[in-house]
Amino acid sequence: MKYKYNPPYLVKKIFRSFQWESKCNKALLTFDDGPIPQTTELILKKLNEDNLKAVFFCVGDNIRKFPDLAEAIISEGHTIGNHTFNHKKLTGMNREESIKEIVSFNNLLQDNFNFKVKYFRPPYGRFNLSTSFTLKKMNLQNVMWSLLTYDFKNDFSVVKSSVNYYLKNNSIIILHDSIKSSSIISDSIQYIIDSAVLKNIQFGKPEECLR
Repeated sequence: MKYKYNPPYLVKKIFRSFQWESKCNKALLTFDDGPIPQTTELILKKLNEDNLKAVFFCVGDNIRKFPDLAEAIISEGHTIGNHTFNHKKLTGMNREESIKEIVSFNNLLQDNFNFKVKYFRPPYGRFNLSTSFTLKKMNLQNVMWSLLTYDFKNDFSVVKSSVNYYLKNNSIIILHDSIKSSSIISDSIQYIIDSAVLKNIQFGKPEECLR
């Protein structure tokens, strides 16, 4: 069970240049795969209500399709991270293809939003030693996680179970900005907030958690 929700210590030790936990003893909310109509708006509304800031690991092609949503994420004080342009597994590509997926995303953000990307998360959490080398050369911080909520299964009970067991004061939490999670995303965020209160856990801003 732990491997599913929180990656094992040995993996974290081997890839110690990747960030697996918050650096300031505060939890950090992150959202993968967006932006997407309706779901992104729900997330932004909920975050605004609770005065929380998050990292949105977006897909470049979704930003291309829905630039207004990307602009809303930035204008409301959140951070956009690189989740590649087409959400393809880097481990199934050669190095040149991987670089193109990453660079195309960064260029899109820089050229269209004047936004410099600092953070990266590989699609499906798949990476290898080549990924580490490539990101270091591109000066990108690979941000992984310590709490995978499985909200994309669209089962609120699964989210509750994962949060109950694995939410800690240094958690990097993954939720999904996608159609699959849209019906439970607001409730999932609220449950994480309520659980954090009970455990005396604070939420941090991206710039203080990711150092």
